[in-house]
Amino acid sequence: MGMQRMTVQTQLVLRTLLEEPTRPRYGLEMCELAGLPSGTIYPILARLEQFGWVDSVWEDPAVHVEGGRPRRRLYSITADGAKQARAALTMAYRARRLPVPGWAAAPPRP
Repeated sequence: MGMQRMTVQTQLVLRTLLEEPTRPRYGLEMCELAGLPSGTIYPILARLEQFGWVDSVWEDPAVHVEGGRPRRRLYSITADGAKQARAALTMAYRARRLPVPGWAAAPPRP
């Protein structure tokens, strides 16, 4: 399923996920990387999850207990989500007449 609109904030979240597509990230980490507040990040992640572009899982309880902090929800971009995101970001960059970054134009090579 495709997105109907691609805000700059959504583009920043997708870019963060695509920088290391195999690495799960937690919300506050993404806030820092994207430069956006949590009140912006979490609704975007929820919408991306509804579209099937992102999956989320709760962190193993042993990890957060050992770390002495609250449990984190980890977000990962799906294979289809990465493909769709790259296409959407490429269109967004071209619409603004900006050069398309290499990570947006093609999937990373294994």
